[in-house]
Amino acid sequence: MRDWREDMAPTSPYAAAPAVAAFDLDGTLTQGGSVVHWLSAVAGRPAVRASIARHSPALIAGAIRSGHAADAAKESLFSALLEGRDLRDVTAVSEQFADEHLRTAVRPEVAARLGEHLDAGHVVVVVSASPALYVRRIAASIGAQGCAATELAVDAAGTLTGRYEGRNCRGTEKLRKVRALLDELGVADTGDDRPLYAYGNSRGDLRLLSAADRPVDVSRLGRVGRLGRFPRLDDVAVRRN
Repeated sequence: MRDWREDMAPTSPYAAAPAVAAFDLDGTLTQGGSVVHWLSAVAGRPAVRASIARHSPALIAGAIRSGHAADAAKESLFSALLEGRDLRDVTAVSEQFADEHLRTAVRPEVAARLGEHLDAGHVVVVVSASPALYVRRIAASIGAQGCAATELAVDAAGTLTGRYEGRNCRGTEKLRKVRALLDELGVADTGDDRPLYAYGNSRGDLRLLSAADRPVDVSRLGRVGRLGRFPRLDDVAVRRN
């Protein structure tokens, strides 16, 4: 006998999507990194330069070692520049930054591929280690159905602490957040019937691309880069049905 609750269960508007596509932001959808430019918009270039200089040993070590060292160095920089700033003010600046960054830094060939996925009725999500304060705006502006990015902690007074809310969205955490987002959207059942495309450019995207059915390396380094074993943009076609 059929359970009446099955008929009452909400159906995702994306349940019939034939595929899912996850796009990294920095270096994939847009040229280079965005975090330093965003911090400059929020805190001013002089303050950012001075803080980077003070934190340079940890930042350099993080760039070399990656992993926890990179996450901790980035969080220390955020704390120095963001702690005590009103969330509403930073959000307003972040939205302006997102619009300008998307206008000036987008990679046309990758944006065109994202458009192909949308035209084919695929669910598109943007995933990034950059702060959700502006990644979310970029994702909405390009028509993506969702965003997974680094969340920043806010205290009871509505000010930023400079710390992460959760973990930095890179590596294993990036894959975890994408899976959680797809589950929220109702399209977590990816595979042969609904492939997951993933586009990335750096070692922070390695776990995501490794888990994808159709991974794509869009880095400038090509075969000599950390993602060199994955197909390139021209090697992977968008499924239309």
